[in-house]
This record gives sequence, structure tokens and C-alpha cells, in this order.
Amino acid sequence: MTDAVPTELLADRLRRAGEHAAEQGTDVLFLTPGTDLRYLTGFDGSSHERLTCLIVPAAGHRAPPALVVPSLEAPGFAGVPLEALGIDLVTWTDGEDPYLLVSDLAGGPTRMSVDDDMPARHVLGLRHAFPDVPQYLGGTVLRELRMRKDPAEIDRLREAGAAIDRVHRRMGEFLRPGRTEAEVGADITAAIVAEGHTEAAFVIVGSGPNGASPHHDVSDRVIEAGDVVVIDIGGPLPGGYNSDCTRTYAVGGEPGPEVKETYAVLQEAQERAVAAVRPGATAADIDRAAREHIASAGHGEHFIHRTGHGIGLDVHEEPYIVGGNDLVLTEGMTFSVEPGIYQAGKWGARIEDIVVVTADGVERLNTTARDLVVL
Repeated sequence: MTDAVPTELLADRLRRAGEHAAEQGTDVLFLTPGTDLRYLTGFDGSSHERLTCLIVPAAGHRAPPALVVPSLEAPGFAGVPLEALGIDLVTWTDGEDPYLLVSDLAGGPTRMSVDDDMPARHVLGLRHAFPDVPQYLGGTVLRELRMRKDPAEIDRLREAGAAIDRVHRRMGEFLRPGRTEAEVGADITAAIVAEGHTEAAFVIVGSGPNGASPHHDVSDRVIEAGDVVVIDIGGPLPGGYNSDCTRTYAVGGEPGPEVKETYAVLQEAQERAVAAVRPGATAADIDRAAREHIASAGHGEHFIHRTGHGIGLDVHEEPYIVGGNDLVLTEGMTFSVEPGIYQAGKWGARIEDIVVVTADGVERLNTTARDLVVL
């Protein structure tokens, strides 16, 4: 699979972004480098102190699309099909005020939106350049586009899921008593890259009591026989789309009855939540399916986070699978289903799959066993 997004698909995304902006009453959307800019143009880069800013006019607004970039960074956009997308490339040099340049190009907006992750220095610079124009978060403009993946995006997420599954299938090479979490984590990091990722975005090795901390990283704790170990790993593939998968392992022998019984509750909760995924269900419905089963078994207080999060160019993006979110699921939405049970000071467990809402149900993008794997 090529890493380049077809120009016609980028053009369609830009068109729809302008339409969504108009529907929400904003005249111009401003994007600095990040995943929103990558989604609309294919450019993969980071924001710096020098302003790079894409101006996306709302449908019907008089400003043309334009990309304002520092002259010294313009060569980095040689592979971006700006001309084919109808985007003017406008450069500036050190000593000029790029924010005033943006204001000259923006066509006199009365309401503007900035991307959710724009650095504060650029948000404030634009505010100074547009002193009388209210600013809003641009995430609401793009969320409808980015939440619903097109077939090419889903293919990339399938590829990411298969790659991280290959790492989990190798866990017997790394995870054994006598090794530290950090040592295991270093081997997993190398395996994530070896199996096709550009980097390991995160590696959680939560052994024993550390498994009860959902966002534990790694530590110098030595893994002991009898430990339950939570392994939560993922990262981006060259196309930018991310993997994220959690499995729980028992190291050095069969776990005791309490662990087995509790894990069985968790496994059934994850199955129920995945089975609830379908067009027309709400995000809250999926959370409820997992949470009610865990609570009915007496572990409600031990499930301390939402059931899932959207995934794509960002590891965490909308939709968020959490109680109170009445967002209706539609075909193409992708997100994690990852209930957990955490016994503070003792052990924890989590099962996580990435799923896609299909026309009539759900597809899992992770296929490794969800049983408590004994190593």
C-alpha cells in the first residue's frame, strides 16, 4: 500500500471541510502542522515557532485556500499537491509578521476557527492579527470528517492492527520472570518497529501491582512468577494511522482462582461491548454494555476509565466511548473497546481491540486471543 493519499481524496476532504465550516457559521479555519493538516493535505510535519498555517475558507467565503509557510521551510512542501488542490503557497521571511500576512489573505472573516492543537503562540498571534474576530476550536468542523473513516483509511487501520497483533504473538520471546518491565519494554519497542511501525508511540508493561495503574509506563520492577501483566502497545505505520491493542498475560504459571474468575468477567464484558457495536447504537450504549456487566459482578468501582476512544491519525480522537455520550454510531467509525478491572495494590487486567462500525454491525481489527495468556 502506498503511503500517499490520492489527490482527489484530499480535494474532497478540503471541499467537505469548507462545507462543514459554513454549516457551523465559521468563515475561515486555520490549521498549523499536525494531524488535521495531514488529513487535509497529506503533509506530515511538526509545528515550530515560525508560523506555518493553512487557510481553509468556508464554502462561499471569498478568501481562496492558502498555505502560509516560512521561506526556509517551503522546500519541505515539494511533495504536497498544492497546485492540484487549488491552494496558493505564500511564503514569508524572518522579520516579517506572518500573522498580518494571514489576516491579509483571510478575506475579512467575522468568525474564525483554529485547530484544537495549535500552539498557544500561534493562537495568540492570530488573535492579535484579528482583534475583533471571535476564535473557536476547529475540531468541531473536522470531527464529522475524521470520525467516519473512508475505505482507504480503514485498510490502513487493518494493516496497523495486523502489525501490532504480530508483536503480541511474539510476547513469549520477551515476557518472563526475572526480567524488568523496562527490559521487556525495550524488546517490545524494537519489535513494534520490526513489524512495520515507524515508532512505538507507547509501551505499557504493567506487572503485578503496576497493572492496576491503567497508564503505567515501564519501571525497574522485576517481573515475578505468578504476576499478571498488562501489555498495552501501539504506534503509527508509515501512512500515519495508528495501532493500539492491549492483552493481559499470566507469567510463570497458571493464575489463582480469583484472577481467573475476575478475568472471565472482564472478557465477557468486552465481548458484550463489541457485540453492541452497530449503526444506530450510541457511544454510551457501548460503554454501558461493558460497565453494567462488570458492575453486576461486583467490580464496578474497579473499572475506572471510559470504555474506548476513536483512533486514526491520532491514537486518541473522537468518538469517545463513554457514558453520557449520545453520539449515534455510523458506518466507518473506528474506536477501541477496552474495559479494564484494576485491583489497587494487587493486579489489573485490560482487553483492548480496535473495531470498525460496518453497514450492519462490527469488524474487529485485532484478532489475537483474548484469553488470559499463560507464559
